[in-house]
Amino acid sequence: MAILARGPGEVLARETVPTTTPEETLGALERILLGWRGEYDALGIASFGPVDLHPDSPTWGHIVTTAKPGWSGTDVAPRLRERIAVPVAFETDVNGAAIAEMQWGAGRGLRDFAYITVGTGVGVGLIANGLPTRGFLHSELGHVRVAQRAADEWAGVCPFHGACVEGLASGPAIKARVAPRAIETVAPDDPVWDSVGWALAQLCHVIVCAAAPGAIAIGGGVMERQPHLLERIQRMLVQSLSDYMPLPSGDYVRPPALGRDAGPLGAIALAMTARP
Repeated sequence: MAILARGPGEVLARETVPTTTPEETLGALERILLGWRGEYDALGIASFGPVDLHPDSPTWGHIVTTAKPGWSGTDVAPRLRERIAVPVAFETDVNGAAIAEMQWGAGRGLRDFAYITVGTGVGVGLIANGLPTRGFLHSELGHVRVAQRAADEWAGVCPFHGACVEGLASGPAIKARVAPRAIETVAPDDPVWDSVGWALAQLCHVIVCAAAPGAIAIGGGVMERQPHLLERIQRMLVQSLSDYMPLPSGDYVRPPALGRDAGPLGAIALAMTARP
């Protein structure tokens, strides 16, 4: 999606662009941005990954290795920067969403915050002391292997790690697990949701133990369609921690206040950091 905005209360335009081939998708984005020329002075890019975020790297702004066919090695940020000729900020989509939620939504007032998206994949935007975490790459916490529930030995669907969180709790994982039923027909009290909730609670357990953020927001298509999961995840997280680390009071695991706009507004929050 391309969005022209100054914040959640001032969205001037938006356009949806299908993710097909790199040339088709980036070409369409270029045409939209050129059409908006004069309306903006910086560009924020919140991209699916993994991506190279190191400014001094020769492949900064490129998608690294991804499961999306044809996208590995794609030059995203340098191409758009050259074509559009404005300052560019480049981040992962989930880090962008986390930054937007901290600026305008569920993470306001916090300097340590995590945003989890559960949809076709599972991604985590992790902000520590006001900044996205960095190492030789950005964090990929959706691919951690976690302890499954007792007697639950399903192999998972991740092509890289099998029963990692994404392999256990993403939309494709749930679809595979409940087949031949459609996900929409699965009742909220079906046992499958305990397995999905436990995997996501274990991911939260890892995040709490690693970074102790002030709150965790969980969004994405799966959560939008299955809102009952949120309370289950909070309860299972408390159970998993076993009073070892007392969580802050209130709704520690919460929905994103920006809803499905967390991702698009992440690009706007990033553009604000790039403005001259």
